[in-house]
Amino acid sequence: MKNRLLIVDDALIMRLRIREVAVSCGWNVVGEAVNGQQAIELFQELKPDLVTMDIVMPELDGVAALRAIRELDSKAKICMVSAINQRDKLLECIRLGAIDFIVKPFDKSRLISLLEKHGAIS
Repeated sequence: MKNRLLIVDDALIMRLRIREVAVSCGWNVVGEAVNGQQAIELFQELKPDLVTMDIVMPELDGVAALRAIRELDSKAKICMVSAINQRDKLLECIRLGAIDFIVKPFDKSRLISLLEKHGAIS
């Protein structure tokens, strides 16, 4: 069975890039969200195996969404995606239970490595 991925980013181009790499690695992208509130709702509905979560988004940011999802499911696998200048936020996310992070603009091989590490398919 394919691994199930939820992509959360307010930038369409980032969602498309992550989707492209994930699909090429055998992942099934089950949903996409443009803000933290949508991420929480889709996480509850879709129960993905992994979530890629942008930090800076409108309405509800990735830190708040991470916190809420981890309250719903303490075993949720959430990988944060952010610009290098968000280092303090990334560290906060790791403390809150994020399993990994990718720095934008991300290197394709880094995303492939992350998907292989956190999925059942390599």
